[in-house]
Amino acid sequence: MVELLKKGFSSLGISYTDEMLDQFEAYYQLLVEWNEKMNLTAITEKEDVATKHFIDCATCLKFVDLKGDVIDVGTGAGFPGLVLKILKPEINICLLDSLNKRINFLDEVISKLGLTNVTTVHSRAEDGAQNAKYREKFDFCVSRAVANLSTLSEYCLPFIK
Repeated sequence: MVELLKKGFSSLGISYTDEMLDQFEAYYQLLVEWNEKMNLTAITEKEDVATKHFIDCATCLKFVDLKGDVIDVGTGAGFPGLVLKILKPEINICLLDSLNKRINFLDEVISKLGLTNVTTVHSRAEDGAQNAKYREKFDFCVSRAVANLSTLSEYCLPFIK
């Protein structure tokens, strides 16, 4: 998996460290372990996770200078939010999801990977957007495989400053 990540990130012009690659390996191990107990993803083969989750999520960094406060709406198993946090440790990220069992998984990953400036929020997007703690508080909003673009825009726009 490490060689695939190196090749993929390099082809996108994304810099990485050995520590980041170790974090992706640990993330993968936790994903597979927890996926046996609950459905986080249908994609579990190491090479597929590397390309279809990790590298795919990182692709936005080729086009966007992600910085500041970021929210991942409907983060699920942490895609793309945790991937972006690993590659851009300087960002503050909020991972929002409607299922508490996924939040529990994310909390475990955050702890095991030693990530800082990451918050997890158990909430539906519609409800979180009405909460003054999150409404118009973020520089960027990311999301992946949540809804069609028009619906996703309605979910995400209220979070942006």
